[in-house]
Amino acid sequence: MRKYFITGLLILVPLGITVWVLHAIISTMDQSLLLLPNQWRPEALIGFKIPGLGALLTVLIVFLTGLLTKNFVGKYLVAGWETLLNRIPVVSSIYSSVKQVSDTLFSSTGNAFSKALLIQYPRQGTWTIAFLTGTPSVDVAKHLEGEHISVYVPTTPNPTSGYLLIIPKKDAIELEISVDTALKYVVSMGVVAPEHAQDPNQNNCENPLN
Repeated sequence: MRKYFITGLLILVPLGITVWVLHAIISTMDQSLLLLPNQWRPEALIGFKIPGLGALLTVLIVFLTGLLTKNFVGKYLVAGWETLLNRIPVVSSIYSSVKQVSDTLFSSTGNAFSKALLIQYPRQGTWTIAFLTGTPSVDVAKHLEGEHISVYVPTTPNPTSGYLLIIPKKDAIELEISVDTALKYVVSMGVVAPEHAQDPNQNNCENPLN
């Protein structure tokens, strides 16, 4: 009896969470219908709401915004808008910070996580997955001896929170797995292991990052 119950949980819990997340996303995106005049909304035209219609409207708005900003006039308007926001004391700090993060994560030329690494954290002898994000700024690097790198250590099972560490480059081991595979490994709390995971001891003598 207990075995069947656990089997049912293993099937229904992931499905339920997936449905709940999708419902939350679609419900949030449906709020874009509030931008329309009351007489143009589905409940006024046909008498009832259509779930997901606002999500389609949101996707259309995002697409049109990207399309319009690709031409000269659009770029000029965006530049003027950003100049205006940057002149507002509190708004400027929030907007600039969010824009830098979004440019890194979503830009086609950007790469938030370039490599999956293995580092010793939070103490020697304890290993964890980390992601290479870049190198320390000049102001930080001048206080450090030797070559250092900036890495992001995600928390489990929620990788959107974590820690930024600046560590010696020689102390990081590059893994022969993709960033996506490493993220799945972190999110699954180590249950979904990479198919070709390497033994950390195999790389101790020679560091691929060097």
